[in-house]
Parts: sequence; structure tokens; C-alpha cells
Amino acid sequence: MPRIKPSLALGALGVIALALWAGAQPNPSRAGGAMALAAERLLATLDEGQKDKATFSFGSPERLNWHFIPRPRKGLPIKEMKPEQRSLAFGLLESGLATEGNLKATTIMSLEAILRDLEKGSGPVRDPELYYFSIFGTPSNTDKWGWRVEGHHISLNFTLDGGRVVSATPAFFGANPAEVREGPRKGLRTLADLEDRALRLFQALDEDQKKQALASDTAPKEIRSGELKGETGGLSNRPPDDLPKGIAADNLNKDQHRMLLSLIEAYAQDMTPQVGAAWLSEIIQAGQDQLGKIRFAWSGPADRTKPHAYVVQGPTFLIEFNNTQNNANHIHSLWRSTLNDFGQAEKK
Repeated sequence: MPRIKPSLALGALGVIALALWAGAQPNPSRAGGAMALAAERLLATLDEGQKDKATFSFGSPERLNWHFIPRPRKGLPIKEMKPEQRSLAFGLLESGLATEGNLKATTIMSLEAILRDLEKGSGPVRDPELYYFSIFGTPSNTDKWGWRVEGHHISLNFTLDGGRVVSATPAFFGANPAEVREGPRKGLRTLADLEDRALRLFQALDEDQKKQALASDTAPKEIRSGELKGETGGLSNRPPDDLPKGIAADNLNKDQHRMLLSLIEAYAQDMTPQVGAAWLSEIIQAGQDQLGKIRFAWSGPADRTKPHAYVVQGPTFLIEFNNTQNNANHIHSLWRSTLNDFGQAEKK
């Protein structure tokens, strides 16, 4: 069957990235300026006790202390904000996300109420207001600073320097339940695009291609790159060595390649157009010889009601998706930079 050449891959990715850039009229500092203004407005309303919880130095180890499970966290939770402060906090969240991403984030928060009803108090504390806002350094258009929004199934991390967003990873979205199966919100699927686009791609492969793409008949129980640590215990941007490799983009036909790009684009479109376009542009800038090496690996049956997972790896990024817990109704999804998570290039 016909395969797509790397030169065509470059062209397809270029069209996506350029469309995002053109639609946003992207000034590299536009998103950064909006974030700084939103953070300043929130900080101006906080009392001293709230500021003590919400603010950290840019060099604080807390900036790298991220996770997506229910656990004690630092930062200022929504629960401790006044109504006007909540509006400004969500304004900061919106400065980092596109409409689709903001809808996902707020829906994920709302799922806590559903979990509380389903678990009837038997699990961890489930509270839509236990999402924490943290600011690292002083919001500025000249200096380094960063911010984070984090809670159960959300971890969004932004690093800025000179008014520019230099990193927007790790970026994690999860959903439990992945599909609401009873009650007034029955049928709601918060991360359907991330699941369905990958499933359609795997189903579109021929038998030989599926052998290349299928890493295992059984999906791993969890994403494997939730917390990458270097040899000395510091942050590492290197993917785990045991991640499945799967099928290379060079071994896909034209239609399948478009489906792979559509899957990658689904993650980028959750961020502001400037950030999403920067992610895609970074992929292109890695070089034409690398684009055909982007790989897609699937684990588990081709059935979203059964435990399944996938990985997409490229020269600059890693995507992991897992839906295995709670009878395949509990999603974890993650975009990481293999170059510059938290604005920290891997130290050799």
C-alpha cells in the first residue's frame, strides 16, 4: 500500500501549524502578556494569608512538584477564594487554554461531584473546589515566572521568560468517569476526542500495520511517564525506556497520516492558539528527517469499552493516554516535552 513520504509529512504538519498561527495572529508574547495581566489581577485581590499560600519563588522545588492524583497540595484552592477572586482565578486559567481546553478543565472539576455520589464517601475527598492556583516568581513581561493550576486529574504548568511562554508542559487532563453512564449527565464524555481519534486510527490500519502498532494485547495499568526523574533525582525530559515504539509515520498511507496528525492536533488545540501552534512548530523544526519517525503504539483491544492505551512519540514530544481503571471508564492523558518541560532543558 502507498506510504506517505517525510516531505509530505512536513507539508501536512506545516499546514496545521500555519493555520493555527494565522488564526491567532500570533505575537510570541501575546499569550504571555495575557497571562501576566491575569495573574497580577488575581494577586491584587488576595490578602496576606492567601498570598502566602498562592505564591512561591521561581526557584522553589514546588514548581516541579506536580501530579494528577488526589493528594495534599500547596497553592490557593478555589475553596478559599471569594467570589470575585474565583472569577479572576478562572480568568488566569482561560489565559492558558483555548475554548475546548477550558471546557475540558472545568468539566473535569465538575466530575468530582459525580464521583462523590458514586463512591458514597468510600474514596478520597471529592470536591470541585479543591483545585489549587500557584504562582512562581513575580508576573512580568521581562523576567522569568510561572504558574500552575492543579488538582485531581488536572495539572497545567506554564513557564514564562521575557513575556513569552517558553514551556506549557507537563499538561495533564484526566476524566473519571470517562463516560457518565447514569444520572442527569448520562452520556457525557469529557475527553472523547483524545480517545476516539486514536481508536479510529488503529482501526484504519491493515493487518500488517496493526502488528507493528500493537504493543500488547493487554494495556498497562497506568501511564508510565507521570513523573520522569533523572539519575540524580532531578527532573528528566527523557521518555521511559520501556515505552512501546509502535508504527512509524513513514509506514502510514496518506489518509492514516492525516488521522495521526488529527490526533496530535487534538492535544494542541486544548491550549491557547499561540501555545498550540508553538508545539506543532517545534515538531516541524526538529527537521524533515525526523517527521516520518513519529510513532503510534496501541495497547489492548480496539474497543473503547475495554482497557486500552496508546502512546505517540516524536522528536520533541510524548503523548500518553490510558483508559484501564474502573472497567475502562477512567482516562489519564498527558503531553510532555522531551526538550523543555517546565522550561528546563535536560541537563547532560
